[in-house]
Amino acid sequence: MADQDTFACPYKYITTYPNLKFHVIFANHGPQTDQPKNPFSIPPATKSIESASMIPQSVVSDEHLIQRFKQGDLDSFGPLYERHVRTVYNRVRYVVPEADIEDVTQEVFMAVLKSLHTFRGESQFSTWLRTLTNYKVAEYYRKRNRKQDPREAPMAEAESLPDGSSALQFEERIALRRALSNMPDKYQEVILLRFSDGMQFDEIAKTMGSNLESTKSLFRRAVAALRKNLDNQP
Repeated sequence: MADQDTFACPYKYITTYPNLKFHVIFANHGPQTDQPKNPFSIPPATKSIESASMIPQSVVSDEHLIQRFKQGDLDSFGPLYERHVRTVYNRVRYVVPEADIEDVTQEVFMAVLKSLHTFRGESQFSTWLRTLTNYKVAEYYRKRNRKQDPREAPMAEAESLPDGSSALQFEERIALRRALSNMPDKYQEVILLRFSDGMQFDEIAKTMGSNLESTKSLFRRAVAALRKNLDNQP
């Protein structure tokens, strides 16, 4: 078995197996044992998004799954993870360098595991998860900023730039991330909600607490600012 790093939680332990690239969570109401009960694994995000589209979205609500999880049914986290991993992965992919997308996505869901018991249902789970994702992305850049400016961070990918047509897409993603990082938070959010999360304008308006016309106006200004940032890049 690979080396383990264990993080204590109020009613469970989360054990990470770095060498195996997946995480295990199990209930623990007393001292940790060598044979934990109810193991549950979180597979790498890139594998999970392949099967996410096969999960029936209307079978069980997020709220019901969360309630079951709080009551000790750890298996209920599986459908919740599969249901939302694609959205989180896509959002992270817009703003984080390619090499770190999966790691940041995993960090988001590890944070969900540690704090899901605090979710009070005052907003939709998807809203709570989006806020947590934004926080983990910001945390990623705070850590990275100790060594370099986060606005320049995506350029670190250029060292592994692929050949052929994929190189152009690769460079475009780098340029997009840099352009987004130089925009106000509201501009970033409305663009991500529209293009990454695939929301309609009425959904975006509700999410951002605004009316429809103001949201459309904000989006137009954000797109104009994004174009300007892209045009001004060397």
